[in-house]
Amino acid sequence: MRLTCPLCGERDRREFYYYGAEDYLHRPSEGAPSAEWDNYLHLRDNPAGVTKDLWYHEAGCSQWLLVTRNTVTHEVLGAELVVERKK
Repeated sequence: MRLTCPLCGERDRREFYYYGAEDYLHRPSEGAPSAEWDNYLHLRDNPAGVTKDLWYHEAGCSQWLLVTRNTVTHEVLGAELVVERKK
């Protein structure tokens, strides 16, 4: 699989570290109920189809990317820098 880093261009997947679903960007606020923290830390969907994941460009620019990809077809639909994403 190849990912296109917005800063470095197209690269092999082995340059990146896969962290997990985009859900990690939606951390509960301080003082949130323990059930909300439990959900954040332990409950993950395993979707078939389009998903957004966090990848770290470990062997490149050291940036976090939000990669949109299809888990069924393995097609990479896009990538954006986490620091530049629209909330």
